[in-house]
Amino acid sequence: MGAHLCSAAGAQVPAEALRFHAAAQGAQVRVDAHGRTARRGASFRDGIVFSQRPVQPGERVALRVLRQEPGWCGGLRVGFTRLDPARVPAPGLPPFVCPDLEAQSPTWAAVLPESCVRAGNVVCFWVNRRGWLFAKVNAGRPLLLRKDVLLGSPLWAVMDVYGTTKAIELLAPPGDECIICFHRAADTRFVPCGHLHFCSACAWRVFEDSAKCPMCRWQIEGVAAVQPQRPGGGS
Repeated sequence: MGAHLCSAAGAQVPAEALRFHAAAQGAQVRVDAHGRTARRGASFRDGIVFSQRPVQPGERVALRVLRQEPGWCGGLRVGFTRLDPARVPAPGLPPFVCPDLEAQSPTWAAVLPESCVRAGNVVCFWVNRRGWLFAKVNAGRPLLLRKDVLLGSPLWAVMDVYGTTKAIELLAPPGDECIICFHRAADTRFVPCGHLHFCSACAWRVFEDSAKCPMCRWQIEGVAAVQPQRPGGGS
């Protein structure tokens, strides 16, 4: 029964890699055929793009800044929206995510500091289960951007290729950090379900607070350190 519950929980995690939505795009932005890169043309505005599917709380959206354009003020904006991009006619998108799209729809976005969006930087952003929007640049510490994202309905990632940010590329997010704090290494697993996406501090806090695995809701009987696999060892 426990194995069945774990499998069902795993099936809820989206397997499809994140891409940019193929149709819902700002007037000046162009997305490549694979949905991986978004480039803004003329001007500094009309660069809104969305993810092609909803993003789960705790799931990180990772991107690389490919190109900057000097002469403008401000850069990339990131966040989440309840607005389904499949129902948005591209000509109807406003020029800016902040404040225009926020005023027109349930959208929560933030401006990243210009020092964070230099060409070559890798930016991850996510919303946690409290509705707090975070971003992390390269190997830096998480930045709390805002604390008012409303959960309970599907959320799509929204990005505004604005100002000095000329082009961005979606990446596969890293998976070696705790999915609760996104700061310490995921080096601990729950017993008996075996989920191992947590650092020791967060795992013990979950065990003491509820004793239920956040991934599968299975009862936690213990917490164990993840042992590094020996070379040539089996799974």
